[in-house]
Amino acid sequence: MTDNAPAAGPYDTAGPPGPYDAVVLAGGAARRLGGADKPAVRVGGRPLLDRVLAACADAAVTVVVADPRPTARPVRWAREEPPGGGPVAALDAGLRHTTAEHLVVLSADLPFLETPTVRRLLAALRTTTADGALLTDADGRDQPLVAAYRTAVLRRELTALKSAHGGLAGLPLRRLTGALELTRVPDPVASFDCDTWDDIAAARARIREHGHVLDEWISAVKDELGIDLDVDTGVLLDLARDAAHGVARPAAPLTTFLVGYAAAQGEGGPEAVAEAARKAAALALRWEEENSPAQPAPGPDAG
Repeated sequence: MTDNAPAAGPYDTAGPPGPYDAVVLAGGAARRLGGADKPAVRVGGRPLLDRVLAACADAAVTVVVADPRPTARPVRWAREEPPGGGPVAALDAGLRHTTAEHLVVLSADLPFLETPTVRRLLAALRTTTADGALLTDADGRDQPLVAAYRTAVLRRELTALKSAHGGLAGLPLRRLTGALELTRVPDPVASFDCDTWDDIAAARARIREHGHVLDEWISAVKDELGIDLDVDTGVLLDLARDAAHGVARPAAPLTTFLVGYAAAQGEGGPEAVAEAARKAAALALRWEEENSPAQPAPGPDAG
């Protein structure tokens, strides 16, 4: 296995990543969690599986290899034969439902994976001649289930493994990735996976830290409401502050609700939210000015 690109190259993630499919492996036994249904474990109020699905939401096709369950967005379902046959067999089962040239392969226990990281992996793959691009964790270890691969290469290697071993069940993932040329993208946060209850506790604690909690909450609300809209939260927070200070504290949530409603009645995009927020903020400032002590009118000699 070789590395044919800079280890931490600054890959461009601006704009759409180009066509790709995604396979999410969600059928493991979770023995270190006492056999719990790991993809359903909630971090920040959302199942781990839904958090991963949100990160690859712009995939043309997303296949989840597991028994079907409710998810925040529609996916295709597949199952390895036999069930519980391991990650190589699961990947093969998911691959049968994909057609794109590039494939993102993800485990279902990545609480901090986000769309920009998926796009970084795809950019790293497209700008090199590598067979795949994968994340490395805080200790520099490869994470082949947070990666982007060339689909044709995976099909070729899986076919070779079937011929050599008479099947794929029980094969370790390194039997597949060991034959590939890989480029690496270090990311100790996005590569963090939840194998134990201590990991779950650490993830839950992290998202409640001051620097993360607001973004996590907004993402969770958008996911819960089925909203795919990026807005400037700073503008809305400033509006809420102005309404609370200049009018009355309960005016803050009500005003931001009305701004969202007005934006939805119009174009509905980020620009509409920003314009409605600007108008409401200006109104709050005018309201506050009327409540200020009256200033004496300038005398005839005032210059």
